[in-house]
Amino acid sequence: MKIADIIKVFDEAAPAELQESYDNAGLIIGSPDDEVKAALITLDVTEEVIEEAINLKCDLIIAHHPLIFKGLKSLGRKNPVERMAITCIRNNIAVFAIHTNLDNVLTGVNRRICDKLKVKNPVVLEPKRQQMRKLVTFCPADYTDKVRIAIFEAGAGHIGDYDYCSFNVSGQGTFRGLEGATPFVGKVNELHFENEVRIETIFPVYRQRQIVEALLSAHPYEEVAYDIYPVTNEYNIVGAGMIGSLDSPVETEVFFERIKNVFNAKSIRHTKLIFDKIQRVAVCGGSGSFLLGSALARKADIFVTADVKYHDFFEADGKIIIADIGHFESEQFTPELIKDILLEKIPTFATRLSQVNTNPVFYYL
Repeated sequence: MKIADIIKVFDEAAPAELQESYDNAGLIIGSPDDEVKAALITLDVTEEVIEEAINLKCDLIIAHHPLIFKGLKSLGRKNPVERMAITCIRNNIAVFAIHTNLDNVLTGVNRRICDKLKVKNPVVLEPKRQQMRKLVTFCPADYTDKVRIAIFEAGAGHIGDYDYCSFNVSGQGTFRGLEGATPFVGKVNELHFENEVRIETIFPVYRQRQIVEALLSAHPYEEVAYDIYPVTNEYNIVGAGMIGSLDSPVETEVFFERIKNVFNAKSIRHTKLIFDKIQRVAVCGGSGSFLLGSALARKADIFVTADVKYHDFFEADGKIIIADIGHFESEQFTPELIKDILLEKIPTFATRLSQVNTNPVFYYL
């Protein structure tokens, strides 16, 4: 199995283009052309995890958190990251990370948290903008079906629960082929009028290359006229956090017990329990305090997340309960999600979930 085949699976589920600008998701050690036989899946890459991969003869480690987050100017043994990178290279172990791109998709990390907490009908808490483009092209009338289907199959035309969405207007195009041209219709050096259809559709920005390639391949003209415009609408299937509701209100202390049991949380840092019951639940795996404003705006009763700073707790302002369950605790189900994504597409590939507890935080009880 080539690493490129594995990357393709993850790019379909959570395109690398959806990662945050500060992130370093993707193939960190190794080449897409490398052959691998087995993968060890983990939340974090640690020296213990690498030793586990060596013992299990796994030549690929797939992690949620990137091994190399910031740039390295040298590879010595000055810190754990350098030591681990050297060990992986010496043992021919490739390292791949799928991080904030998996956080930002509808079926990603936060959906898994919602499922564990029995939160129903979750939607993205803070949808991203600037993630959509509009494609406009002009096609001879007899070829519109072929062109439309090609760009739809490449990923254009999805709006909510609908696909193959487009708007079409008939008109007349003009052009004159110059010397050297081989026009599909008309003659060189003669002005030509052609009955054409203007096709408009939208697409996610990360599909642009494939969609343009499909357009150029299906369109009959030698020179294809098309325009791409930015769309500032929210893209409500991509973004940070999720929010949904419990089937019915649950007593607050009972819901806290659910959180504690599901996530095996040693302790939960929280604001004052201002509600007797909980129904509207917002979540964000990992460091999610930046979403508190969105959780408030969308009337969440509780916001389950991690890494909340002291002063951020004041921002609850008696309007929401904040529950900080710990970074590791909130994301501990991500390796099983990664395994599910991979095996759905490549069920015969050998995968193992790491048995190493990589949580660097301990609790004195």
